[in-house]
Amino acid sequence: MSATTREEPLSSGSLLPAADDRRKLRKKRAFRDAFSRYGVGSSGIGVIIALALIFVYLFYETFPLLKPVSVELETEFSVPGDADRAPTLHLTLDRYEEIGARFSESGVITFFEAGTGALRSRLQIPVPEGERITTFGSGESRRSLFVYGFSDGSVLPLKVDYTQSFIDGVRQIEPKLSFPLGEEPTVLGDGAIEIYSALAIVEGRGGYVVAGGTEDGDLVMALFSTRTNLMTGAVQKQREDFSLPSIGRPVRQVLVNESLRNLFVVDDRGRLFNFDIVDRNNPTLIEEVDLVGTDARVTAAEFLVGSRSLIVGGSDGSVRQWFLVRNEETGKSHMTFVRGFQNHAGAVTTIEPEYLRKGFMTGDDQGNVGLHYATSNVTLKMQPVAESPIVRIAMGPNNGRALVKSEDLGAMQVLAIDNPHPQTSISALWGKVWYEGRAEPQFIWQSSSADDAFEAKFSIVPLSIGTLKAALFAMLLAMPLAIMGAIYTAYFMAPAIRKVVKPSIELMEALPTVILGFLAGIWLAPYVENNLPILVTGVILFPLLILVAAFAWSRLPQAIRSWVPSGWEAALLVPVVIGTGWLVVTSSPWIEIWFFDGSMRQWFTDVGIPYDQRNALIVGMAMGFAVIPTIFSIAEDAVFNVPRHLTNGSLALGATPWQTVTGVVLLTASPGIFSAIMIGFGRAVGETMIVLMASGNSPVVNFNLFEGMRTLAANIAVELPETAVGSTHFRVLFLSALVLLMFTFVLNTAAEIVRQRLRKRYASL
Repeated sequence: MSATTREEPLSSGSLLPAADDRRKLRKKRAFRDAFSRYGVGSSGIGVIIALALIFVYLFYETFPLLKPVSVELETEFSVPGDADRAPTLHLTLDRYEEIGARFSESGVITFFEAGTGALRSRLQIPVPEGERITTFGSGESRRSLFVYGFSDGSVLPLKVDYTQSFIDGVRQIEPKLSFPLGEEPTVLGDGAIEIYSALAIVEGRGGYVVAGGTEDGDLVMALFSTRTNLMTGAVQKQREDFSLPSIGRPVRQVLVNESLRNLFVVDDRGRLFNFDIVDRNNPTLIEEVDLVGTDARVTAAEFLVGSRSLIVGGSDGSVRQWFLVRNEETGKSHMTFVRGFQNHAGAVTTIEPEYLRKGFMTGDDQGNVGLHYATSNVTLKMQPVAESPIVRIAMGPNNGRALVKSEDLGAMQVLAIDNPHPQTSISALWGKVWYEGRAEPQFIWQSSSADDAFEAKFSIVPLSIGTLKAALFAMLLAMPLAIMGAIYTAYFMAPAIRKVVKPSIELMEALPTVILGFLAGIWLAPYVENNLPILVTGVILFPLLILVAAFAWSRLPQAIRSWVPSGWEAALLVPVVIGTGWLVVTSSPWIEIWFFDGSMRQWFTDVGIPYDQRNALIVGMAMGFAVIPTIFSIAEDAVFNVPRHLTNGSLALGATPWQTVTGVVLLTASPGIFSAIMIGFGRAVGETMIVLMASGNSPVVNFNLFEGMRTLAANIAVELPETAVGSTHFRVLFLSALVLLMFTFVLNTAAEIVRQRLRKRYASL
């Protein structure tokens, strides 16, 4: 006999396959098992990687908001055009931050290369013969508007314009002067004032306003309007003088806001005089305000862009922001201290606001400069740049470069600034912020406006609360209906009806949410507004009449109840529901007449309840309708799959069907029901189109059922296509998406933990 044995082929009557066939089957089975194991595993890992990549991308777009501000010394050179050693009155930069301009007391404006200091050109303003420059004033940086005062009491407004041309594809910029009121100096008032201690100029809606003050406290102001004849090109100038009372103190600074409603005067003691100049024939002094306290004096004061906020620097190094806040009792606006910034080591000598944002730069007498942002109430940078007091600062329109002139003879520093997103501090995004013109700190989302000097408001709180508000009201409608319907369908309903009901409800999920949102916004919202009593009567009558019908059915003789097979009782409620609905709708006008004086909408207004046509109620109804199929389907499967031996055992021990449901079925199916609720809630949180079309998109911070909201998802959908790529608004929208992702991630993780604990707890059943 051989040492090895050879398998004998099976007899023809055997049912087993041959050995070779069995080996092939085992290989196929092993391959399929491995493919399934590793395929499912790799797919799961792929899902995790995809989610991780989404998170990484959102964080990548959001990360620049966290980038620290950089202020570096780019270069230093001798002050151009300083041969006459005339003091520097002002510094500016052109829109490309390539050309700097130095205004000197001699009346010469020197233009130079901002990067090297190389001289470009020098322009002399027309000074009256035999007179000298005594005063200088400037408007907002973005207006490039200036005014000179001369020793004879006349003033000369002018603008600096930069013309562009392209030669051989290279941009050429040529500065030039223009005179909006003509090249001849103008006398303010009756001409009695010869020397001004302070001048201001502003271009408002009505024209150009020039105001001045003297050492004696006298004030003059005139409004100039111009009209150009289209046929001849001649410019006609009209003038209107204001009659202002004297403050009796030396005037150190005069400021007029762009709305031409207020004139502010700062005296030598640091007190601010607020004049209401709306009535040009009778300007009135509203108030006197101590800006820096009795132990200090005002050393610098400038409007932020838009001339709504006043930044005040003191001799004690303090930097404060003030703006007008309306008093509801008096109807007047009063200067109010809003916030302070990091103090300088020495007295503040100059303040330079940004062109288009609410930021500004300050300098002190110790050679330090500070970079601040008003809305977010932060001092972004404070660093020394010179060894002597800072005299003048010029910030570029793009906020990327600044010129700094110190008292060092002939020295000028050029600073390179990297400060793209100063608005997005933690306090500005998540805390209450006192915005310009508001009576108190608030949570506000308002990312854009038609005003160039608009203060962007990027509070994420209204959007987060709106997201929770929409999901909450949707779940209040969807959760009880879906879960109770799932329990009844899976446990009590006859199989024949269940085969129709379950697919029909699941088919609701196929309805596009844009259609639901359209119907909710166009039809449901106005219908509910015109028939508000149905909300009250519906909530009362539907459950009441259904309970009455059920009680009446239970009291019928058994012979009659036996006509309806077990599990078909729900069909009897169809006419009850239809009849109740008819009763609720037809009784609505009568209820309005009997209880609400003919209009429930007006009654809400009279009792102080705001009502918006597109509100949380409409969103809850529409989004609840969209979420019901998701919760119902998962919960119904969980209840239906409860092992029959558990329910049969409970019934065999004498428990009623309802006792079995509450004591056995719900406990066993609780992990699945909880998962259904969490998935439905996640669907409601991320819903976009329904909220977008039915909520009114008003970012309010409340949980009023009759007011609208704006959610994170809807806000991203509305504003992302319109924002500039890479802007602060763009990145804050990505931050909103990251917040939404983190919210759903945390919620789903907590839900999974709870579900696993429920499964472990009731696994023994």
